Amino acid sequence: MIKREIYHRLLEWKAGGGTSSLLIEGARRVGKSTIAEEFAKNEYKSYILIDFNTASKEVKDSFDYLNQLDVFFQKLSIEYQTRLYPRESLIIFDEIQKFPRAREATKYLVADGRYDYIETGSLISIRENVKDITIPSEEKKLKMHPVTFEEFLVYMEEEVLLEHIQECYSARTALDQALHARAMRLFREYLLVGGMPQSLTAFKENGRDFFAADEKKRQILELYRDDIKKASKKYSSRVSALFENIPGYLSTHEKKVVLNEIEEGARFSQYDDPLFWLGDSMMCSLCYKCNDPNVGFALNKNTSAVKCYMADTGLLVSLAFNENEISDNRLYQAIMNGKLSLNEGMLYENAIAQMITASGKKLYFYTRYNEKLHRNDIEVDFLLSNESKTKLRVYPVEVKSGANYSTDSLTEFTRIFGKRVGGSLIVHPKNATFDEVKMKLPPYMLPCWLKEGQK
Repeated sequence: MIKREIYHRLLEWKAGGGTSSLLIEGARRVGKSTIAEEFAKNEYKSYILIDFNTASKEVKDSFDYLNQLDVFFQKLSIEYQTRLYPRESLIIFDEIQKFPRAREATKYLVADGRYDYIETGSLISIRENVKDITIPSEEKKLKMHPVTFEEFLVYMEEEVLLEHIQECYSARTALDQALHARAMRLFREYLLVGGMPQSLTAFKENGRDFFAADEKKRQILELYRDDIKKASKKYSSRVSALFENIPGYLSTHEKKVVLNEIEEGARFSQYDDPLFWLGDSMMCSLCYKCNDPNVGFALNKNTSAVKCYMADTGLLVSLAFNENEISDNRLYQAIMNGKLSLNEGMLYENAIAQMITASGKKLYFYTRYNEKLHRNDIEVDFLLSNESKTKLRVYPVEVKSGANYSTDSLTEFTRIFGKRVGGSLIVHPKNATFDEVKMKLPPYMLPCWLKEGQK
């Protein structure tokens, strides 16, 4: 099993004593059903998992007895040949978007108080999937993301190295060069394999085989394409066009979505729903420009300037390169040796976006256009903040995949917004250097910085 940090969040929910159901949201194949069932086996005396992809007519018809809950639970117990124990049993509604009526029913089931309820599903927050039901207020939501880099290290039996990285960050010291090289090699493996559990398992169980991982990732991408086809007919073709063009956008200098490359004369108002669909499905993570970092980012979000990252960098690799491009192993060799040029920058930046998103933060970036130069003279990849309404502190983040780079944008950004800047961060492949004004960290230390929080 892959140890997932979300397990601790499930324990916290259980400690609440059945006052709410828990909805685990996430993209396809991210591990929602697996973690829910593992939690049920470990923490409850018995459990029932109802997969609404395959649930029988008898199971679905049992929801006609919500006004007779003794009969309802009896039917489930008989159908699944499982005895239920008050306050010691869990019922899992898996793929609940296939049967929205069950989600609506949790209002009455939670009020009854006999058992606990976890719901899992993909795309269940999309408008067309909930328009005919009442969302219960007793429902808590928990987003599940792909396996993080730290979870990857634990799964690859590098827990000692992970602990050393965390200790070094806390002590504000760099790893020695040999361990730094080892950590960067593992990070590059993570770029290629990604955090989808099936891909990661195939990689490890087949002797660190990138090809075995790629096969699983391509299967997942096909599932995503099938989901996209099921989107509203009004915009499914635009969702598909955006999705397939993600590698193209991210391989450009600015990495922004350019609609004219999809549809001549297109306007962002026409793509509100398609972009919402991709972000809400959790297949992708949207990063909007903040026009004025002096105040709350969301208040100054520019919806006409957006980057679209893949939620999993491993999937981005398989989406960006066809099977012929990677079949001779040169792609893997180039990435593992840090010699992929522009496309490596795309993968690095996507991986950092993935880390930031997994930490629970929304993505924003900043650019300033210089009229005299006819180009942007400031480009900051990501903006983070301490999220304070009274003492806002902004933290610009730049991602550099090469050893040689300029920090002019960070310097100018700090000059302009100096009163609000709490410090800047450069994520680069070199070892860590700690400075209160401009910290430089290798990507394997970024999770430590994100967990520490910005003061």
